[in-house]
Amino acid sequence: MTNEKRMPNSNAGGKRNSKRRYYTYRKASKKSEPVFRNETEKVKISFLGGMNEIGKNMTLYEYKSDMFIVDCGLAFPTAELPGVDLVIPDFTHVLNNRDRIRGIIITHGHEDHIGALAYLLKQANIPVYATKLTIGLIKGKLEEHGILNLAKLVEIKPRDNITLGAFNIELIHVNHSIPDSVGLAIRCPAGIIIQTGDFKIDTTPVDGDMIDLPRFAEYGRKGVLALLSDSTNAERPGTTPSESTVGDSFGTLFRKAGNRRIIVATFASNIHRVQQIMDVAKSMKRKVAVLGRSLENLVNVGAELGYLNIPKGVLISIDTINNYSDDKLVIITTGSQGEPMSALTKIATGEHRKVNITPNDYVIISATPIPGNERMVGNIVNILMKQGVEVIYENMYDVHASGHACQQDLKLMIGMVHPKFFIPVHGEQKHLVKHAMLAQSMGIPKKNIFIGDIGNCIEITNDEIKKLDNVPSGEIYVDGYGVGDVGNVVLNDRKRLSKDGIIIVVATIDSQNGYVISGPDIVSRGFVFVKENEELMSSAKEVAIMVLNSQYDKKYRDWNTLKTKLRDEISKLMYEKTKRSPMVLPIFMEI
Repeated sequence: MTNEKRMPNSNAGGKRNSKRRYYTYRKASKKSEPVFRNETEKVKISFLGGMNEIGKNMTLYEYKSDMFIVDCGLAFPTAELPGVDLVIPDFTHVLNNRDRIRGIIITHGHEDHIGALAYLLKQANIPVYATKLTIGLIKGKLEEHGILNLAKLVEIKPRDNITLGAFNIELIHVNHSIPDSVGLAIRCPAGIIIQTGDFKIDTTPVDGDMIDLPRFAEYGRKGVLALLSDSTNAERPGTTPSESTVGDSFGTLFRKAGNRRIIVATFASNIHRVQQIMDVAKSMKRKVAVLGRSLENLVNVGAELGYLNIPKGVLISIDTINNYSDDKLVIITTGSQGEPMSALTKIATGEHRKVNITPNDYVIISATPIPGNERMVGNIVNILMKQGVEVIYENMYDVHASGHACQQDLKLMIGMVHPKFFIPVHGEQKHLVKHAMLAQSMGIPKKNIFIGDIGNCIEITNDEIKKLDNVPSGEIYVDGYGVGDVGNVVLNDRKRLSKDGIIIVVATIDSQNGYVISGPDIVSRGFVFVKENEELMSSAKEVAIMVLNSQYDKKYRDWNTLKTKLRDEISKLMYEKTKRSPMVLPIFMEI
C-alpha cells in the first residue's frame, strides 16, 4: 500500500452529505513506482467478454507467469435464447491457467461485472478484490450459492495499490450509476495500462465524490502504454448529464402527479436514484415501498453500509401499501427495461400478487432502454397506457442520467491519459468503431488502435500492438440449476417448438411379431387445435399405420429406422397441408 491518506470523511455514520467532498493525498512513495523496460517487455490481454456486446465483461491480463482478471459479469438472455436465465463467459481459458491467476479485481457492483463471479469461484477459488459496496453486493450473491464462507474477499478503496505477481494495480475513483466504482492503473514492466471501467464525468455527483481526474492526468504525464475505455455512449454527442439533475425532475413530476399513486421503475443497482426518490418523497410527505428482490437487496446493503440514507418513517413494507391512500404512496420497482419477469411487467399485465395497476397510477420509467430492449420497453408503455395510466418515459423529462461518458467526456479522458495505444471496450461493434474514430480525431494513429472481439488475445510492447491466436471463449447458458447443459441443439429444439409446436405419435407394439397392440395415437401441442382439425389428425394416423405396417413381415426390425421414416412421412404430410413444420416425436412401447 502507499502512504496516501484521506481527509476525514464527512459521511461517517451512514449520513449522506450533499456537499462535495475533496480528497488530498501525499505523493506515493518511490518504492511503489515500478521500473519499466518498455523497449523489450510485452504484456498480453485476452478478452473473455464485454466486446461486441453490452454485458458479460471479463478481461484477462498476462505478464510472463502472472495473470489477473478484471471483472466477471453476466449478460441477460435475448429473445433468441428461450428459457435461458443467464449468460456467463466461458471459463475454459481461466481454468486452464488457474495456477497462474493471482486475483480478480472488480470495478463496480453491476450484474454485468459481478454476476458470473459465483459460477467461477465454484470452480477456482481465486482471491477477489473490490470496494466496500461492491464486496457487500458480492457477498449476497455468494451466499445464495452457498460459497460465501469459502471465498477470499479483500476490501479495497480508491488510491490503494494491489500487487498481484508482476502487476501493481492502483484503483482510481470514477463516477458511475452505482457508488464505489473505480478505474484501474495497471503497472507492469511492459508499461502502464489504464482501464477506465464504466465511467462518466460528473462534476456535481449526488454523493459529492467527483471522478479523480487529477490521478488520470498524472498517469498521462508519466506515459501510458494503452488505454481501455468504456464505449457504451460513444455514439452520443456532448457530455453526460449529472445524476443530480434527475432529483430536480423528480420534484417537478411528483408535484404533477397530484393525488395519484406514483410508481417509479429504475435500475435495481442505482443507489443514487433511489436516494433522490426517497428524499423527494419525504419532502412531499409520501411513503416509499420497494418492489423487486434485487432492489430490496440493494436497499438493505446500501443502508447497512452507509451508502443510502433512508429518511426516518419514509420506507414501508410493500405488504402495507393498502393502508395508505394513493396520494401518500411512491412505489420503487424493477423492470425499467421491460423484462418479461420483472415487477413492472407483472404489475402492468395484472399478474402481480401485491400491486394492481389502476388509472389513478402515475408511472415514471427512470431509465433509457439498453440497446436491444427498446421493443420490450415500448410494449410495457403501451400496456400501461391502454389502462388509462399516464407514463413518463425516455426523454420526455430528465428522469434518467446515463452512467456512461458521452463523446466529449470520452475525448477528455483520451486527452488526459494520452495513451500510445487505444482499445475501445464495453460495447457493441458500432460503439467500439465510433469510439475508435474519436481516438483518431484526438491524434492516435489508426495502426495504434485495436477493435477486438470476444476470444481475441493481443500482445502489447512499446513498438506495436499485435493480435495473437484466439483463446477459448464464448457463452455458457444458465438455465435453472443447470450450467452449460443447454447448447445449440436444445435451443434449436426450443425455437422450433415455440414456432411450430409438436406432434407425438404413440404406439404399443408386440415385440415378438411387430403387431400394433394399441394406437397409433396422435397428440398435438402448440401446432393446431385438434377438435377443429380432426381430418388432419386422421390423415396423420393413416400415415402412421402405413409406416408401421411396412415392418410386419420383416424378420429383424430396426426401430430407429422406423422412427426416422415415421418422422419424415408425418412431417411431409403436415407441411403439404399447413406449410408448417412441427417437431414429430415417435414413442414406441414394446411388450
